[in-house]
Amino acid sequence: MPRYIIERTVGSMTEEELSVAAKRSIEVIDSMEGVVWIKSYMSAAEGKMYCEYEAPSPDAILEHARRAGLPVDKISEVSVEISPAMFR
Repeated sequence: MPRYIIERTVGSMTEEELSVAAKRSIEVIDSMEGVVWIKSYMSAAEGKMYCEYEAPSPDAILEHARRAGLPVDKISEVSVEISPAMFR
């Protein structure tokens, strides 16, 4: 399954707003075939969130975001996963 990094401009979010958005995202994922939220990173200083997903296509990512009410600035397909362990 292809893996994607999604860049989202979210501004400043309270813990409560983040919790509501995450729960809504999970509800939508539960109703979609093949979309898996792996993890996300938040940069409060930039007002950005970077989310890692598995999905059949970028269109599935966009549909998830639409249903969940989440912004999408950019979708990048991961072609290679790199870790330090690969080079030891």
